[in-house]
Amino acid sequence: MNLSIYQVDAFTNKLMSGNPAAICPLSEWLPNELMQKIAAENNLSETAFFVKKDDRYELRWFTPTFEIDLCGHATLASAFVLFELLGETTNVLKFQTKSGLLEVEKNNNLLVLDFPVREAESCEIPGNLIKAIGKTPIEVLKSRDYLMVYESEDEIRQINPNFAELLEIDAHAVIVTARGTDCDFVSRFFAPEVGVFEDPVTGSAHCTLIPYWAEKLGKKKLFARQISARGGELFCELKNDRVKIGGNATLYMKGEIYI
Repeated sequence: MNLSIYQVDAFTNKLMSGNPAAICPLSEWLPNELMQKIAAENNLSETAFFVKKDDRYELRWFTPTFEIDLCGHATLASAFVLFELLGETTNVLKFQTKSGLLEVEKNNNLLVLDFPVREAESCEIPGNLIKAIGKTPIEVLKSRDYLMVYESEDEIRQINPNFAELLEIDAHAVIVTARGTDCDFVSRFFAPEVGVFEDPVTGSAHCTLIPYWAEKLGKKKLFARQISARGGELFCELKNDRVKIGGNATLYMKGEIYI
């Protein structure tokens, strides 16, 4: 059996930047174990699989170690493959996922995700969290992930986590963030628990970042940068209990998997 595979750089219009995702269109679902093995073999932060069903697509995301419940960049990359390579003519794609129904709209040169808000709340700070990150924040909150807020973009750039310590934290991931110098806010995202030490650009993290910074900055529309080594840009908007996350994507590679 041969499977088509595409590798797409998401949240960027430049090759070899943004966040790479592998996309595998399927006519029917493969066994879970096989999809997990493919994701491990790809060794990217996410591999997405989708199957068309009626007027929508069932969509699942796998890290190299397990299936997750929400992924922004691989959803954006899946929409790019459908729009640009597989001939989808609608302007809005519907994806049925573990996080409910998600939509991606084609808006001129942007693909815009419609995701649920994940607001962060005050929390107790694990004793080793600050030690693991290496810098003391001005605020710590939690949604699915810990959100650590700092004074400056420079502090975010200088963070060099102790990943052995970070693996001891009981959380999916840790987001670090601050106001940006040439954007509304910047962030980085560390998720060693799921086999991703630093994710280049993280759509799902912005389900938490957008409502936080919308309140702090008093504005609904925001421009964000994730300042990993690869870097990425996100065009954001808070709309009630949903967030809009817009970005570009570009094709790096396409091929076949031989099973």
